[in-house]
Amino acid sequence: MLSAFAQAFRTPDLRRKLLFTLFIMALFRAGTFVPSPGVSIHNINQCMAQSGGAGLLDLVNLFSGGALLQLSVFALGIMPYITASIIIQLLRVVVPRFDDLHKEGQTGQAKLTQYTRYLTIFLSVMQATGFISLARSGNLFPGCQEKIIPNDTVWTMILMIIVMTAGSSVIMWLGEFITSKGIGNGMSLLIFTSIIARLPAQLWGIATTADNGVIKVLGIIALIMAITIAIVFVEQAMRRIPVQYAKRMVGSRSYGGTSTYIPIKINMSGVIPVIFSTSILAMPMMAAQFAGNNSEWALWIQRYFHQQSWVYMVLDAILIIFFCFFYTQITFDPAEVADNMKKYGGFVPGVRAGKPTEDLLRYVINRITTAGSLYLVLVALIPVLVLIPMGISNHQLPFGGTTLLIIVGVGLQTVKEVNAQLRQHHYEGFLR
Repeated sequence: MLSAFAQAFRTPDLRRKLLFTLFIMALFRAGTFVPSPGVSIHNINQCMAQSGGAGLLDLVNLFSGGALLQLSVFALGIMPYITASIIIQLLRVVVPRFDDLHKEGQTGQAKLTQYTRYLTIFLSVMQATGFISLARSGNLFPGCQEKIIPNDTVWTMILMIIVMTAGSSVIMWLGEFITSKGIGNGMSLLIFTSIIARLPAQLWGIATTADNGVIKVLGIIALIMAITIAIVFVEQAMRRIPVQYAKRMVGSRSYGGTSTYIPIKINMSGVIPVIFSTSILAMPMMAAQFAGNNSEWALWIQRYFHQQSWVYMVLDAILIIFFCFFYTQITFDPAEVADNMKKYGGFVPGVRAGKPTEDLLRYVINRITTAGSLYLVLVALIPVLVLIPMGISNHQLPFGGTTLLIIVGVGLQTVKEVNAQLRQHHYEGFLR
């Protein structure tokens, strides 16, 4: 991996793309420290020191790189765009119009992207309103008496909502800018930047405040390395279904007669089920944060809805398995693949084309998805289960399965793109 990046920096075109990507990532991190108008950073720091975090919102704060609790201009992070993208993809199953746009090619994708941007702005307004209301009511930091927004007039609230929504739109633009002008997927790299920026500070906090902190940090680093190796091994694994194409004559030319395969990854849905499960479980957390300590259901959620609770773990596992099967059915349609193979004269050796091929693909997909969903559940829960005996509290959790999956997945994707562009440059040099 390091040799690929070293070779890329020696190539002028790739070096320019890599430096541009690093500049945008640095600009994104700088924006997380710029406070929104009307916010008192001094009072926020005091509340952080008194309460040790935001309780139920610590998990949501991780995906913003710590910007959420500071109520900065980039407080909403990339999550409104990710949520909007997931909703648009799920609507393809419910609304035929969205599925037709997906099949139209580049024109349809441009229209879906436009819908995603509109939905991102709407979600940003809703989330900004919710978080500002939490800060205004004093429920953002439980137990803190300091006023985070000293001058909480209506115009100040409206200005903060506009600034945070604009910040989310800028983040969306930065991510698309990286995708078009830099290296890798821009949105994934921004999430990667948010998560990795928090890890050193959290490890340092454990080393300095916990009993035997240095030993615990070394154990956490060893656990991260072990899980990373397992994730790389599984993410690279795939089931190859052989496909044979019959020869056919078109005029005086012969086509087909080749052998290929259909690659089916063990984890076809990627990190989407884990992110979607985390988003759904965060909704009752936010509702309880609004209610404070004034109702029994809010107290029950505060007691059981955290990463180290068995209730949270069971619900998380169920939702991950459900969304893993649901998202795989959206992205891979056995009937469509079997129909395309039949049109172009392709068949699986020993299996008839058409319905038998579709049944075979569906059987293989269901088995592989079962293994992939169990793998996602293990990766999501093992870090928490290992950290519980170490006496690390909820707000000190330096990582979870979701964060490791994102970090490793984005790293693998970026390295693959760098290698692909390096090979492209080698071919161009050979042809010249």
